[in-house]
Amino acid sequence: MKNARRQARESALQALYAWQLSGADPDEEARGLEGEERGDLALFESIVSGVRDRAVELEALISPHLDREFARLSPVERAILYIGALELAAHPMTPFKVVLNEAVELGKSFGAAEGYRFVNGVLEKIAAQLRPEEFARSRHNA
Repeated sequence: MKNARRQARESALQALYAWQLSGADPDEEARGLEGEERGDLALFESIVSGVRDRAVELEALISPHLDREFARLSPVERAILYIGALELAAHPMTPFKVVLNEAVELGKSFGAAEGYRFVNGVLEKIAAQLRPEEFARSRHNA
């Protein structure tokens, strides 16, 4: 059974995926999901509106860590990276290792067979950039 936060991330991924394909407002895409499908509603809304409002900023944060152009990523990879980068930037109370783990799980559930490794590597670099103290502590304790 999925916890509410995992369900919120999965639902946000689905809304952001549809947003990328249709160009419609991701809030409109989210309205098609039933309340219980959204999980933690506050997290779901924070992710969807945060990515919508900060997409350009998030793309600029993600792009330097890619091995190809952002536009050449699959919509699923882009959505997962948007979610992970947003959480790293805007949700400092969520440990970066949790953000990375959740992104990997989304990648395994919705992405290509090896796509989750790529996502993990990119988000790890972003975590080192945005949360250097937390990142250094985790490396020291490893």
